Amino acid sequence: MTETIRALQEKMEAAVRALDFEEAKRCRDRINLLRGGATEVKAEEADMSGLARQKPGAMGLGTNHQRRTPPLGWTPPPKPDPMTKGRSAPRGPRRK
Repeated sequence: MTETIRALQEKMEAAVRALDFEEAKRCRDRINLLRGGATEVKAEEADMSGLARQKPGAMGLGTNHQRRTPPLGWTPPPKPDPMTKGRSAPRGPRRK
């Protein structure tokens, strides 16, 4: 298996020199699968197209949650006036 990893590393370095970064990425992912315990057949069959690596600095609890993005052109509503917050409209003349 170490021969396979060594061959993949050489293939990955050759792809980087040829500026073929997609092929280098595929080789890197297969190397990681082989080092993780996958067989050569499973590493070749694995579909790695939908996976994304975690960004550096985004580690810790709650950082892997998706964030909502507002639609284009959306503006937040105006904030309420703090002087009128919690007050109701006048009801009319007071009774005695």
